[in-house]
Amino acid sequence: MTVPRTSFPTLHGRDEAHTPVQIAESVLSRQSPLTELDTVFSWFAELRERSFTEVERVPLAAMTGWRTDQETGNIGHRSGKFYTVQGLDVRVPDGPVPHWNQPIIDQPEVGILGILVKEFHGVLHCLMQAKVEPGNCNGLQLSPTVQATRSNYTGVHNGRSVPYLEYFRDQGRHHVLADVRQSEQGSWFYQKRNRNMVVEVFEDVELLDGFCWLTLGQLHQLLAVDDIVNMDARTVLACLPFAGKNLIPAFSPGDSFRSSLIRSYSEQSGTLHPTSQILNWLTDVRTREEVHTTTVPLRGLPGWYRDDDVIAHESGRFFELIGVHVRAGGREVAEWSQPMIRPLETGVVAFLVAQFGGVLHALVRAMVQPGYKDVAELAPTVQCAPGNYDDLPPASRPRFLDVVTSATAEQVRYDVTLSEEGGRFYHARNRYLVVEVAPDPQFDHPDFRWMPLHQMVDLLRHSHYVNVEARSLVACLHSLSGA
Repeated sequence: MTVPRTSFPTLHGRDEAHTPVQIAESVLSRQSPLTELDTVFSWFAELRERSFTEVERVPLAAMTGWRTDQETGNIGHRSGKFYTVQGLDVRVPDGPVPHWNQPIIDQPEVGILGILVKEFHGVLHCLMQAKVEPGNCNGLQLSPTVQATRSNYTGVHNGRSVPYLEYFRDQGRHHVLADVRQSEQGSWFYQKRNRNMVVEVFEDVELLDGFCWLTLGQLHQLLAVDDIVNMDARTVLACLPFAGKNLIPAFSPGDSFRSSLIRSYSEQSGTLHPTSQILNWLTDVRTREEVHTTTVPLRGLPGWYRDDDVIAHESGRFFELIGVHVRAGGREVAEWSQPMIRPLETGVVAFLVAQFGGVLHALVRAMVQPGYKDVAELAPTVQCAPGNYDDLPPASRPRFLDVVTSATAEQVRYDVTLSEEGGRFYHARNRYLVVEVAPDPQFDHPDFRWMPLHQMVDLLRHSHYVNVEARSLVACLHSLSGA
């Protein structure tokens, strides 16, 4: 939960009401005396010469440092740290597929995803890192200041220490804008969580190689480009307290869409459903839905086959588990092996949005996934890999997917393909969309609710309410506020 501003009255004299103003000013600052946006791409190109990754597919049995348990077939690191790949038996009696088995990543340790922020010339800047990950489709992407698992920052890999980690381990000396544990992908991770943090500092901070200071406005412009801002950066940006009545006056009026988006940040603008009703609805779904998950051996997993190179589904759909050997520059460790999940198609992640009384609302879904710690979380309107439903009856096709895919150019407010977590997933990408529709009774469904941005921002102060895909889309929606 966010540390209250009253924890810092004598140290920094900060007024909590000032934070939305800081955020708005940074969003509207699309230029910075520290970093010209045009130079970010040339900086990236120069860093790619040094911060490279060479990723080679290798047999699962040939991964250095990893072993397959002879009894269960589960794959784990010889240190007992990092993560394990095991089987999961899933039963959802009321779901479109009531029973299935799958491999899943079990990584119980909680990592740190943290962005350091500091005012320069009166404007809040974020310290961002150009980081290579073996699963990134383009190697280098913009990541948080710190992006590290517990095994990483405690030195299990015997690599270099994590830069700037001390600011997030010793928050008492600084101003914490956001600090919350959030879930990761519930379809591929088993109850995985990371600590999402934004910490403001006031002293001088040494700028290390591979890092740069950017305003929120500059980051928002980069969110309009495919595969630049990584998933971990997006989820942390979404956790900023980007709401409040003090935020709205900073923005000048825009077109109907942008004006309704700005009004969506203030609870004074109104909402269709009070937050108490949203929480009651989600609790009811979590209580009513039956989801039974049991960890099972990876060996002999029904519906899946294993050969020397891969674990894959017999249908040729969903995803594969592969082994890779990595050689990297600009990382704490120069060479390693690991198993990775490789999805077999680009997914679709979309919010339908509509204006109610001049206030933009997004249509969220209470989504059940086997890896969630508490059954269901608030998800985008559409979140799927469409090909996975080809053999299912039309009634099982994701609701409103056809509304998204048939949208006109005038309806599409955001459309960018972004990478997912490149440390565990190989070339995992989703097409992120925001599609504006007119209010219509067809969207009134018990599994969906319309919510303004201020409600989602408020729930993002707490754990396990808004899933990682919806958090990415919230960051994308924020990027349209200063356009």
